[in-house]
Amino acid sequence: MKEFEAFIEKHLPVTQSYHPHYNEALQTMILAGGKRFRPALLLSVVNAYEPLLKNAAYHPAFAIESLHTYSLIHDDLPSMDNADLRRGHQTLHVKFDEVSAILAGDALNTYAFELLSSAPLSAEVRINLVKELSSSGGVSGMVLGQALDCHFENVELTLEQLNLLHNRKTAALIASSLVMGAIIVGRDELVEPLREFGEDVGLLFQIQDDIIDVTQSSAEAGKTTGVDGEKNSFVNLLGLDGAVAAANEMSATLSEKLNNFDENLREQLNILLKEYLYRHKEKTDG
Repeated sequence: MKEFEAFIEKHLPVTQSYHPHYNEALQTMILAGGKRFRPALLLSVVNAYEPLLKNAAYHPAFAIESLHTYSLIHDDLPSMDNADLRRGHQTLHVKFDEVSAILAGDALNTYAFELLSSAPLSAEVRINLVKELSSSGGVSGMVLGQALDCHFENVELTLEQLNLLHNRKTAALIASSLVMGAIIVGRDELVEPLREFGEDVGLLFQIQDDIIDVTQSSAEAGKTTGVDGEKNSFVNLLGLDGAVAAANEMSATLSEKLNNFDENLREQLNILLKEYLYRHKEKTDG
């Protein structure tokens, strides 16, 4: 991913103005790093089928990371989780102010689509990528999930409702990362299988994050933990042991589903997922 990181640094959002920290606010959370998991999913699909398109795929990969980063900035706001740590750094509303954090998030949201529009891919592919990312990140996707999460604090949801909430809030963008890879390489037959697989990966990630929230300190996690006490988390609904059991079951299911893909894709996804499928066990064993 070193080449991708170099691409990010070269294409950071920047503007000419006399604002004292606007550009820094735009760039801070992107440069803070993170797992880059969603871009890596997209690039895994591209590398499996059309590795010569890898450089062209950096634009949509960064678009996903830009949209994801905006969602984290807004998720940390005082009106939502009121967190003061993200990716091992102060959150933007703490480092600067709440207005700067809101506007930086807004800017990164729209910058994602500027990146897609300038990708060196065909017009048809770019349009399909815009449609996919806006669908997973917008009205019926991530934003809906966030709305459900915030509105139903202190209201216990059913497991089915909780799955729907996090299918939108977390899993939709992860699934789209895989689907966008399939769009880039023109493998339409993989769109729905990869979407289903990605939604399962997203739910696993959410269960794991809920476990981390109660088993790790903020310093260990690199973000503010212990913030889910009033939220509908899998730990709150199932208990810690129940959440770990659910994560174990989902990990086993994903391992089986990997075998349904062809050798090239299976190999690429295995390289990426092997360090994530059972990361929750590192936080609970021993």
